Amino acid sequence: MLDFGIKDVVDILLVALLLFYLYRTMRKSGTLNIFIGVLSFIVVWILASEIFDMRLTGTILDKFMSIGLIVLVVLFQDPIKRFLIDLGSHNKWKQLHRLFHHSAKQDDYAYIMPVVYACTSMSKSKTGALIVIQRKVSLSDYERTGDMIDASINTRLIENIFFKNSPLHDGAMIIARHRIAAAGCILPVSHDMNIPKELGLRHRAALGMSQVTDALCVIVSEETGHISIAMDGALKVKLSASELEHTLSQALQTSD
Repeated sequence: MLDFGIKDVVDILLVALLLFYLYRTMRKSGTLNIFIGVLSFIVVWILASEIFDMRLTGTILDKFMSIGLIVLVVLFQDPIKRFLIDLGSHNKWKQLHRLFHHSAKQDDYAYIMPVVYACTSMSKSKTGALIVIQRKVSLSDYERTGDMIDASINTRLIENIFFKNSPLHDGAMIIARHRIAAAGCILPVSHDMNIPKELGLRHRAALGMSQVTDALCVIVSEETGHISIAMDGALKVKLSASELEHTLSQALQTSD
């Protein structure tokens, strides 16, 4: 008779949650097929080693499993890094407090429209811009690479920061704690070979930032004036003002 207790239930739930998180992460990053392949390999390994007691096959698969963790870390280093940063973020515990005390107010996201208005205006004049909006993961390390501003968010200030003759024009502006925290910041650049060649350094920096943090990165192209957004390691290009507003609102509210 099987001895099945509360520990086994907790064990199964933890494994199920881990698999669900991995599935969601792989789907967002476009590597779902790799996840399915790894899961299939694990199932075959368990069947061969534990159920059918196939010694030769089990031994060979054991050798592959011993180096499998290293291979997975190499393949998925960006999602793993983002997960660990998120796990250690102080905002994670703040959200637990918010869950039991009060829900997010709509006024908390009033700064979205000034960002949308500024991007729309800069799009018309083909003024290049890169705006990073903090969600759960702290961006303090990236803020320190630029000039600290700590100003309220308004359309005119954003446009002045990215004015072509401004010394802060080429860097990224970071919005954190509902304020413009810093400008002229340096971001990690993505080396993804699948990025279209017509997209420039701003798009690569935005994508790189979205791969190592959960930040929202809004780009205005200096060549075309098109508005794009990088989030969760993926790019959405050629957004209209309404699409940008909807994407920002949905992403910020669901992160709380």
